[in-house]
Amino acid sequence: MFRNPSNTVSESQSLLLYHAAQLVTPIGNALKHGKEMGKLEIIPDAAIYIEGDTIIEAGPTDILLKKYHPEKTGMESIDLTGKVIIPGFVDSHTHFVFGGYRPEEFIMRLSGAQYLDIMKMGGGIQSTVDATKNTPAETLFSDGFKRLNDMLSMGVTTVEGKSGYGLDRDCELKQLEVLNHLNREHPVDVEVTYMGAHAIPRGYPGGSDAYIDFMVKEVLPLIREKKLARFADIFCEEGVFTPEESERYLGTCKDMGFDTKIHADEIIPLGGGELAAKTGCASADHLLAVSDRGIQMLAGSDTAATLLPCTAFCLNKPYAPARKLIDAGCAVALASDFNPGSCFTNSIPLIFSLGVIHMGMTIEEAICSLTLNGAGALKRADTIGSIEPGKKADITVLAYPDYRFLVYHSAKNIVTLVIKNGKVCYDEAKRGV
Repeated sequence: MFRNPSNTVSESQSLLLYHAAQLVTPIGNALKHGKEMGKLEIIPDAAIYIEGDTIIEAGPTDILLKKYHPEKTGMESIDLTGKVIIPGFVDSHTHFVFGGYRPEEFIMRLSGAQYLDIMKMGGGIQSTVDATKNTPAETLFSDGFKRLNDMLSMGVTTVEGKSGYGLDRDCELKQLEVLNHLNREHPVDVEVTYMGAHAIPRGYPGGSDAYIDFMVKEVLPLIREKKLARFADIFCEEGVFTPEESERYLGTCKDMGFDTKIHADEIIPLGGGELAAKTGCASADHLLAVSDRGIQMLAGSDTAATLLPCTAFCLNKPYAPARKLIDAGCAVALASDFNPGSCFTNSIPLIFSLGVIHMGMTIEEAICSLTLNGAGALKRADTIGSIEPGKKADITVLAYPDYRFLVYHSAKNIVTLVIKNGKVCYDEAKRGV
């Protein structure tokens, strides 16, 4: 059952979770780098006391029950015997607001078709651009709401959503307005990113430089004025935007007050990782072809290396070098890259399985990457991403007594309860009621 926090069944202002088999969480208010990613606090027979939307205390059940009794008036309490408490997942890279689908391309790729061949047949990103322009905002909203419901059922409490399927002014603004509307109406928090620099519009006069000028002069000021996005992102890749163009664009975005992200080194080592570290991006995303120099620079920066294993899986490409990045001291985050073209999945269980089984991460590192480091990739690690006093009460409950079931029960959703801002917003046991 899904609930909006403003319409919850219970009106209690406090919540006690107790007798959880384990409480498992990273600790801290910033990105975790390297070996620090594997250090989690694990409390057996654990409890959490929440007031309003904030965690007040977490620790052993016997200690908290002496201070916060479940029968206290106005307190809701939930016995979590046999279950595990972890922070709500943060999916820090998605393109979940779009029109149309592209299943035929997926099958064509499996048969060996190349992206350029698909584009010549009318597919690729331009297909989604055309469909999104022709999709009413109301439909984008209703479809987006359903997708957020699906994310919530897998324990996601915060998600990043990008525009980028308009490549003009009006459709980009339409997507951003829908994302903001979803953030207001749905329990899951939506961090909004403007990604007009997703591709160069078909036949754009003047090419990439002229299109960047257009975004800077005619689109970004409107986004800033209407406060429609916190982040700006660009696809730095051969045939799209060069490192020089990307640096110019990202610098202008920062000067205008936007935080920045970059799609970096997805296909060839073009220097996107280096550029992200140099310019202070919140994250460098993809990194399948990141260079040794890029890894070194990211390791010495506050930029998250956000890896998207489901995209490599769907494209049948080699995975990003997670083990190499972590061993070098980088702060690695994992995210879905949910989109209608290269990665039509937002499966958190699949991300865990791929990250640990195929990318060489430990399960502890994977948990950190989808909680605290996901929050850090959105510059929100001070308020979400871990279970600590003073942070938002964004909590995911697993149906099994050990956190290792996240990978042991491979690619299976084992989330049974999700609490967002101190309120139960998803209860697997009551689905359909």
